[in-house]
Amino acid sequence: MDLSVTIGSLSLKNPVIAASGCFGYGVEYADLVDLSSLGAVAVKGLFLNEREGHPAPRIVETPAGMLNAIGLQGIGVRRFVDEKLPELRARRATVIVNVCGTTLDEYVEVSRILSDAEGVDAIELNISCPNIKEGGIQFGCNLSSTHDVVSAVRKVTRLPLIPKLTPNVTDVASFARASEDAGADAVSLVNTFLAMVLDVETRRPKISNGMGGLSGPAIRPIAVRMVYECRQAVKIPIIGMGGITDARDALEFMIAGATAVQVGTANFVDPLIWGKLLDGMKSYMERHQIATLSDIVGTAITDH
Repeated sequence: MDLSVTIGSLSLKNPVIAASGCFGYGVEYADLVDLSSLGAVAVKGLFLNEREGHPAPRIVETPAGMLNAIGLQGIGVRRFVDEKLPELRARRATVIVNVCGTTLDEYVEVSRILSDAEGVDAIELNISCPNIKEGGIQFGCNLSSTHDVVSAVRKVTRLPLIPKLTPNVTDVASFARASEDAGADAVSLVNTFLAMVLDVETRRPKISNGMGGLSGPAIRPIAVRMVYECRQAVKIPIIGMGGITDARDALEFMIAGATAVQVGTANFVDPLIWGKLLDGMKSYMERHQIATLSDIVGTAITDH
């Protein structure tokens, strides 16, 4: 059985990717999970400089999911290259780096630094984080800004370029098209949904930022719909994510149009989920006599 998939010039041994923000820099899980067994590891978002993020509390459980407003805490791109990347190389991980910025120039500079580093396999442009007030989602909620930042980064890197799209827009497919037009090799979606949880006793938000990003199984049907819509709109590959907890969920995204999937929140519940996902995919392939998993991509049968 062939589980391999291709995203631009990037070849993955299977379509299962650890989602950015939920798997640290990968090295934190390296003694628990064989990083080389994953399709790829999308490391947590990196700005040019270190960033503290929001004060606690910044995570709260919700029905069928969780709300977070970490605020993109991180060690900065240079420390990542010096401290984390060597171990990821040693563990034979396929590394997708999530790139953040508050300005277009910052996106460009972080991407340039990563393009010169050994062991980075692709760049995921985070233009969709709902938890910070500057940069990020300001680019991801404006079509011309999305085009501009993707186009600018395209000029400084030959690495596969994957903008991560926000669901907090009216028509996500138009942002996929803008990314494709600007030179993206693929798009990933969805990032979290802007949401809020209040403590009825204190009448205050349960996280310090007030609002945060909703993830987990509660968002999956919406995410699947958005992946399906984008598949109708663009020719470039799509990496789907949003509430995947088992192989059936992952396969649903692929049938809707995703070439690969990212798994995030479920990793907090079960850090050993990765082997179970792959075993479930193989079982499905056996049951349906499928030799090449990528053959199911975009095969949803609808009347519309």
